[in-house]
Amino acid sequence: MGGAEGIPADRGALGGGPAARSRAGAEAGAGAAEPSSAEGLLDVLGVAAVVLDADGRIVLWSPQAEKLLGYTAEEALGRYAAQLMVAEEHFEQVLHLFDRVMSSGDAWSGEFPVRHKDGTARVLEFRNMRLLDDRGDYYALGLATDQATLRKVERDLALSVRLVDQSPIGLAVVGTDLRYVGVNAALERIDGLSAEQHNGRRVAELLPFVNAASAEESMRRVLDSGVPLLDRQMVGRTPADPDTDHAWSVSLYRLEDVGGRVLGLAFSVIDVTDRYRAATEAERARDRLALVADASVRIGTTLDLEQTARELADIAVPELADVAAVDLLDTVLEGRPGRIPAGGPAVIRALAVAAAYPTAAVQAADPPGEPAHYSADRLVTRCVRTARPVMVPEVDDDALSCIARDDHAAQLLARAGVHSYLAVPLIARGEVLGALDLKRARNPLPFTDDDALLASDLAARAAVCIDNARLFRQQRETALTLQRSLLPETPRHLVGLDVASRYQPAGVGSEVGGDWFDIIPMDDGRTALVVGDVMGSGINAATTMGRLRTATQTLSRLALGPAEVLRHLDEITAGLEPSLATCVYAVYDSRRGQCCLCTAGHPPPVLIRAGDGPRLLDLPTGAPLGVGGVPFHDVTAELAPGDRLVLYTDGLVETRDQDIDTRLDRLLELLRIPDPSLEDTCDRLLRELRYGGNHDDVALLVARVRDRAPSP
Repeated sequence: MGGAEGIPADRGALGGGPAARSRAGAEAGAGAAEPSSAEGLLDVLGVAAVVLDADGRIVLWSPQAEKLLGYTAEEALGRYAAQLMVAEEHFEQVLHLFDRVMSSGDAWSGEFPVRHKDGTARVLEFRNMRLLDDRGDYYALGLATDQATLRKVERDLALSVRLVDQSPIGLAVVGTDLRYVGVNAALERIDGLSAEQHNGRRVAELLPFVNAASAEESMRRVLDSGVPLLDRQMVGRTPADPDTDHAWSVSLYRLEDVGGRVLGLAFSVIDVTDRYRAATEAERARDRLALVADASVRIGTTLDLEQTARELADIAVPELADVAAVDLLDTVLEGRPGRIPAGGPAVIRALAVAAAYPTAAVQAADPPGEPAHYSADRLVTRCVRTARPVMVPEVDDDALSCIARDDHAAQLLARAGVHSYLAVPLIARGEVLGALDLKRARNPLPFTDDDALLASDLAARAAVCIDNARLFRQQRETALTLQRSLLPETPRHLVGLDVASRYQPAGVGSEVGGDWFDIIPMDDGRTALVVGDVMGSGINAATTMGRLRTATQTLSRLALGPAEVLRHLDEITAGLEPSLATCVYAVYDSRRGQCCLCTAGHPPPVLIRAGDGPRLLDLPTGAPLGVGGVPFHDVTAELAPGDRLVLYTDGLVETRDQDIDTRLDRLLELLRIPDPSLEDTCDRLLRELRYGGNHDDVALLVARVRDRAPSP
């Protein structure tokens, strides 16, 4: 730097001063990086490089040094560093530091104020070291950067490191090959694996219990597009807790350097198991409510006992079980109390079996409709006897022997993979009717207390419907027995007439009505034909029907005309319950070849003349019996041999999906086809016209005029 400056030529300086922080020591080397045109950390720091010869003159000057200090290379090269950059009051410190570096070879780093070209002083961070060339000459290398910039980078780095290390959120970085290059402590705890176990491996290698293929597909998509993937939920298990499912919220974003070069991916992992379980439980609760609501609509749509049981079994699969059976005590079906003595067996009849898919477990179930003797150790027997649910979360061989009816059925259940069992009682009006029997095979989850509560709720709702259907069946069978006992048999000898008759009750699930017919031989070769329909159903309707039939038989023996008979029946009906009925009353006189008819609100009879087509008789309709005060009028029709007369109740022609005119036309169309016998005609009419549930009774009479015998 020259004597003019008062500094020996062999003593230059790059930094020092009383306030300087000296950090001596060699720095560990770093691994080589791939060459890149993108900016890196050194570009952010703006590190300047300056080389001095042994005398302290500047022999190399980097572009960064020009940016940092303002001097061009032409202005700096060949000049003493101290003369160019150091204030006079710091010369002694500079000389001491320069001598130490050049004589001992120890590196020095620290802060030192330098002079900018514009005259201002700036504090720079230096790292100085001695260099040796191939001729044995020593040089001094100084690396410098702006102290404020360096401190900011250090703070950012320290903050990042602390955030990563101390964050409760799992954080990781993977390279472009999707292999881990770093994880924080939180992710180590989440995965149950150390950083060393993570590094260099892929997600699929570390976490086989999560959907790794889907995760890596998402990672590759973010890596290619640069579009972050935020708050994606994943569920699985890790080595930290291999027996329990956990849920995590995962966010992925691409890492790039300051020049835009893709470095890899960073992702965060937050354990949201509690939130996931709460959401799952809430969803499960909604599903249960929906199932209960669905059950209230789907169970009990009819009063058919078997149909109601099938509806319960169908609603239970697959939401609750893979296989469901509805079993009722045989004593309950017979109308007796369903009590089972302690330690005693039970006779149970399966009403319905349903499965979510074809399975051998269905073959192991008792056939629907057949009574089965259940021993005291059968789980269904215990459920019915105690009126409490019986649950076996994990079924073993011993449990199978108590579930199945025999060893073969137990083998079928084992082959089907049944692993969990639940039976809940069917209780209605304080009486145990039977049990709902549930099994799981493909569903991997065992039955829980929540499942038992849901099944019990469904069973309680369905039990009322089943009991209603059971009581209805008993009442219907009673009414049907009464109805059939009140209907007549066709008299063996009728003058001038052949008659066939049918009574067909309403279909299963519908109440028996008050339809009736009667064939009453009278004096002088006359025969009364009667078809009627009491409005209403059940035992009351059957009872009213019996009273009206008795009254009709009595009145017919008084030789009254049809209109007069209906007038008396009208008065009688008004005092009965139900108090309305329709009726058609016809009297055939074989001697005159005439038929006198009268109707009280009843469908018109059909007349089929020999050799001609059928037609509806045009009769005064009249009001139904029981209305009172309405006159009745009869009509007389000539009948020749071979003519047929068809009397019927509205159950034959009325349906819910077609109007009455269409149905009457269909009746006439069927009657155009001749049959070998009147019995065949009755059977064909019932077969062709009765469909769609048969919600009403039918009474049917078909009469044909025989050839009249010659007069004596």
